[in-house]
Amino acid sequence: MSTENAKGDSGQGDIAALAKGGRTNFLGFLLRLAARLPFLFIAARLYGKEPMGRFASALVVIELVALVCAMGEKRGLAQRLSEGDEKPANLVLDGLLLALLLSSGAALLLWTFPAPMFPNGMNGPLDIWLVVAIPGYALTEILLAAQAYRYDIATTVRARAIVEPWTISIMAGVLFYAGYQDSGLALAYVASIFAGLLAAAWPFLRTYGLPRGWRPHPVKMARMSARALPLAAADAIEWGTRRLDIYLLGLFTGPGIVGIYYFAQQIASLPQKLKTSFEPILGPVITSNLKDKNYGAIAAQVRQVGFWIIAAQAGIALALGIPGEAMMGLGGPDYVAGTGALAFLLAAEVVAAQAVVSESALVYMARKRNLAISLGAIVLQGLLTVGLIVLVERLGRGEPFKAAAASAALMLALGASSLVKAWFLSRMLGHSVNNWRWALVYAAAPAVLVGFLATMVPEWAELIIGIPLILCIYGWVIWHRGFGPEDRVLFRKNIGGEQADPQA
Repeated sequence: MSTENAKGDSGQGDIAALAKGGRTNFLGFLLRLAARLPFLFIAARLYGKEPMGRFASALVVIELVALVCAMGEKRGLAQRLSEGDEKPANLVLDGLLLALLLSSGAALLLWTFPAPMFPNGMNGPLDIWLVVAIPGYALTEILLAAQAYRYDIATTVRARAIVEPWTISIMAGVLFYAGYQDSGLALAYVASIFAGLLAAAWPFLRTYGLPRGWRPHPVKMARMSARALPLAAADAIEWGTRRLDIYLLGLFTGPGIVGIYYFAQQIASLPQKLKTSFEPILGPVITSNLKDKNYGAIAAQVRQVGFWIIAAQAGIALALGIPGEAMMGLGGPDYVAGTGALAFLLAAEVVAAQAVVSESALVYMARKRNLAISLGAIVLQGLLTVGLIVLVERLGRGEPFKAAAASAALMLALGASSLVKAWFLSRMLGHSVNNWRWALVYAAAPAVLVGFLATMVPEWAELIIGIPLILCIYGWVIWHRGFGPEDRVLFRKNIGGEQADPQA
């Protein structure tokens, strides 16, 4: 077989693996939607907007610290497993031990000095137990990355889309009626994190087995930490762009509007999971092609996955954004004030798609320069957020306008990041990575018209009938006008055969 044929077969296998992961992720999105809404309803209706706002502010610190303590293993683990000669279970255990040590130290520090977690105060004394979620969150990230290296996305979907959201929903309700109205949200979150950890650990043990002949090597772990720092920082910054708005909004407003904003953000983050779930499967595919210097294949994969993501996110953004008042009304009349913020947040997820898929390659090819771009984006977001909120204050507008300003700043910063990262990656690869197609406009136009008509019916019909109708109209047009044969692989099984296990 010629080299070109081998590369072509490899490319088809890569696309098939990405498509398989995409199908699983779309199922995961539907499951997340079904599981997330009960939690939002319970948190908003039972606990109220102010307790939810304090809870959201604490999560900003908890999840950011946990992600940093994972030391970039969410994406860096694929490269270590590709290059390492040791037993895979031993390599993963190195990362787990390092994350456990760092996250335990961070949890102890926040237990001693909890003020950064609670800028607007605590809901109850048991909220301090949120810190124990830091090790659980960090270890889960690494275990799921290890499974993704073996092209097992089902475990991620099971842990993140079923176990965690249903645990927090059920426990939030149970704890409220058990008398923990003050700290019920925090305790439910901790329970969900450790339930997700168990859901990730069992498949990991079955896939990798127990480590053999493993011993901790402090010098080796120190080198691993130094190498992982750019990745860890990039992960933290990318994640931080989705939480900086909450943190800054909490400094300029009260916990009530933060709770409303958090409600909107949780709805808007549903389509975000579509692209973040592609990262684990995209990482191993890219690292494999990097070893062969197959830059054309990497560009094709970035374009392909980028279009799949932006097509899906645009449809979901329209379906959730057009009936935005009805969606926000699920939390109660007070939450309708966050409709403008919801619209900007959904738009932000669409414009961010290009940045995420471009970064999937940049973190391996130019870690430090990618980190510099990400840092510039979050600085820009911070300046825009503060500037727009101050402008709203001077214009004499109310707190809902401040929430919309924060979400608009996020959208602008993510859009700028997408343009810069796509341009930089295309320069490095020597191939275009642009995923834009005019079919997105053709599909959006009739969907907007249908959505506008749906807003004229009662809210229950707007949600139950309008959302599926918008998705169906959009999906039908994008399928016939936007999807070519290579795109439709996403909806077919066994195209090109199953992807082989990278360790086989």
